[in-house]
Amino acid sequence: MHARNQLRTVRFPNGDGGLCQGGDSSRGARTHEGREFAEKESPAAARRLLDDLGLKAVSSSNQIGLAEPGDARARSLEDLKWKVELAHVIGCDRIVAPSTGTDQYTEDDYKRGVDNLREAAEIARPSGVTLMLEFARTSRFAASLPTALKLVREANHANVRVMIDTYHFWAGISKFEDLELLRDGELHHLHFEDVPADPPREILGQPNRVFPGEGIVPLRRIVEVLKRKQYAGAASLEMFNPAIQAMDPYLVAMRARAAIEPVIG
Repeated sequence: MHARNQLRTVRFPNGDGGLCQGGDSSRGARTHEGREFAEKESPAAARRLLDDLGLKAVSSSNQIGLAEPGDARARSLEDLKWKVELAHVIGCDRIVAPSTGTDQYTEDDYKRGVDNLREAAEIARPSGVTLMLEFARTSRFAASLPTALKLVREANHANVRVMIDTYHFWAGISKFEDLELLRDGELHHLHFEDVPADPPREILGQPNRVFPGEGIVPLRRIVEVLKRKQYAGAASLEMFNPAIQAMDPYLVAMRARAAIEPVIG
């Protein structure tokens, strides 16, 4: 598997105690920097590579600026067009859509945000791709699970769903109790990392993410709630530490598997 920061995916256990989608937790992959590969080779070549390796692209990363109003949104929609086409060709049915807004927003902006998500979803719909709104701890628009749920529910579009990144969830303004707001089967995807005790949360950055079990996030408790909420999808590790990115992807994948599988049970 070749990826720059999306390095590992495993599966939540199903009710029989085995792993979902064929029982092989090494068979999921997240795509990143796919356009560079596709331009050098072709999208079809990328799909053949995945097929030859026995991998399925369970998620694609990413497209920012889809929900929040702003001057850059038109460019975001143009970029989304080729990204959903590429995702479709390589057999991926979802794209992460992080909220990265930095402006000062009003209640009317959230009404526009709902319309914005619907518009973006209509671009993704013909390719059979779902946009997954990811709340982010640094966003001024959608920084918490309740806000993301509100936007997605009001958009009420089959190609817009909500996802959770445990780093943003625990290091941000969400509360553990917010997980109870999830309806059964409502969560569409999960990024699964830990938050270190140091540095202070106020100065945490993306490179500070650590492997599950190495930080302070109550991941087992989170997993228990998500299972009860009928989540049975992928648990994708997303790491931005340059030292980890420089490692052999296979070694990172094995380390990720060793860290994640004991936590998800």
